[in-house]
Amino acid sequence: MDHRSTTQTHGSGTPAAATPGAQRRVLVVEDDPTITEAVAVRLRAEGFQVRTAGDGPAAVEAAEVWQPDLLVLDVMLPGFDGLEVCRRVQAQRPVPVLMLTARDDETDMLVGLGVGADDYMTKPFSMRELVARVHVLLRRVERATIAATSPRSGTLRLGELEIDHAQRRVRVSGKDVHLTPTEFDLLVCLANSPRAVLSREQLLAEVWDWADASGTRTVDSHIKALRRKIGAERIRTVHGVGYALEAPAPASDWA
Repeated sequence: MDHRSTTQTHGSGTPAAATPGAQRRVLVVEDDPTITEAVAVRLRAEGFQVRTAGDGPAAVEAAEVWQPDLLVLDVMLPGFDGLEVCRRVQAQRPVPVLMLTARDDETDMLVGLGVGADDYMTKPFSMRELVARVHVLLRRVERATIAATSPRSGTLRLGELEIDHAQRRVRVSGKDVHLTPTEFDLLVCLANSPRAVLSREQLLAEVWDWADASGTRTVDSHIKALRRKIGAERIRTVHGVGYALEAPAPASDWA
């Protein structure tokens, strides 16, 4: 079966307006035509190039051929689900993924983060918030590119934990640990102030560029996913406040 037939291209040959999203490619993967069209229209209005896919195989093929800058990806899809799409796409090349789920189920969220998603939203969602999160994820990619060539591109060692800023790699006890871009930025934010307690609001502002506290549960879910990868004992919870990265004293600086 030729899955290209299920992948739609939106927009005309007219150049996109000069907006922050201009020329960026977003692949929207959703089997509900109403949601698909609403998201595509809103993203096009922001200046993004948009294509859509309605099932798992079509999504993977579109990602491989079109090379989008970001995926908006529903979990429940025909063919195979969004988690499998995420696995296959991330195996091709790293790309930011905003996952959509119909259930407010923390297990689904953690699994999604574990296979390479960077953020998630639960349906029904605010279109304004979706657009804001898309911009945040793309800005994070830009910051990562700049950080990799900045003077501060050494390795931070905190006991058995090593964070290579230039290569965006993490090792625990000498073994590589795969982190999503968001998880890496979250770890670096905590590592910049080892043992200091950072509030959820601080982490949202630093890592997600959010000015309000509406996404504190997003922080909690990413912390859980990060703990599973680097060791739960390395991140301390201060109930009612936030989180701190445990580190030997004195902590090393960036080398």
